[in-house]
Amino acid sequence: MKNLERIESNANAKIKLVAKLHAHKYRKEESLFVAEGVRLVEMALAARWPMRFAFVSDNALKNPRVVKVVELLQDRECPVYQLDGDLYSKASDTVNGQGLLLVMGQRLFTWREVLSCPRGDAPLLAVLDGIQDPGNAGTIIRTADALGCTGVVCLEGTVDMFSDKVVRSSMGSIFNIPFLDNVSRSAFIDACHDNELNMIATALDKLALKHYLAEYNSPTAIVFGNEGNGISAEILEAASSKVYIPMSGKAESLNVASAAAIVLYEASRQRAIL
Repeated sequence: MKNLERIESNANAKIKLVAKLHAHKYRKEESLFVAEGVRLVEMALAARWPMRFAFVSDNALKNPRVVKVVELLQDRECPVYQLDGDLYSKASDTVNGQGLLLVMGQRLFTWREVLSCPRGDAPLLAVLDGIQDPGNAGTIIRTADALGCTGVVCLEGTVDMFSDKVVRSSMGSIFNIPFLDNVSRSAFIDACHDNELNMIATALDKLALKHYLAEYNSPTAIVFGNEGNGISAEILEAASSKVYIPMSGKAESLNVASAAAIVLYEASRQRAIL
C-alpha cells in the first residue's frame, strides 16, 4: 500500500464536503453521494462506478481486508485520505462504522438501459411510486437485483436513491441494477405504452387478481405504492391490471418491501418455468 495523505483538521474542504453530502440538497448540487462500509466500497469497485476520493480511519487500517480495498482504490487512481477516529466520525453518517467511506459520482441511466435484457428475456421493472422510507426503497432495489429485474424506476415523490440509508439498505445492489430517478408519472405511462410494457399495480381493488394468477412473462412493470397512501390515482387508472397478495392470518397488510419480494418472486418463478 502506498503512503496515504493525512487530513488533520475538520476545517478541511473534503471533510466539509462529505458532511454536506448526507443532505439531499447537496447531493443533488454536487451530483455526488457517499458509500460507507467495506462491502459497499468493494461492490462499488466491482461495478466500476465513478469515484472521487475515499476516507479511511487509522483503526480501520489494522484490518487486512480494508488494506486490500485501499490498495485497489489506489490502483484505480482514486485518492485515499487517512484520518484519526474522531475526525472520521465527523464525516461519517453511521455510528460505530467500519472506518471506510467512498465519495462517488451519481450515475444516470436511460430507459434503454433499464429495459435491456442481456439474456434476451422480456424486461421486468420494479417501480416505486412515492415510497418514502429509505429502508424500504433500498430493500426493494436489493430484491429486484436478486430476482433478475432489468431495472428499477422511481417515480416523483420517492425517496432519493442516493441517500446514505438507501445505499446501505440496498447492500450494494444499487451498483448492480440500472435505475431511473424522479420520473414523472406521465412520462412513465408514456414509456409503458411506447415499449409495450404490461403495467401491473399492486392494489386492493375489486378487479384485482391474486398475485400468482397474473401473467408476468411479457414485458412488465410492477408498481409498488407509498407506505401510507398506496399507488397514486394516475397510475391506478393507467394500469393494465391490478394484483393483491392473499393473506390467511390476522395482519391487515404487509410492509411494502415484503410485498415487493413476494410479487417479484412470483414473476421470477413464472419466468424460470418457461
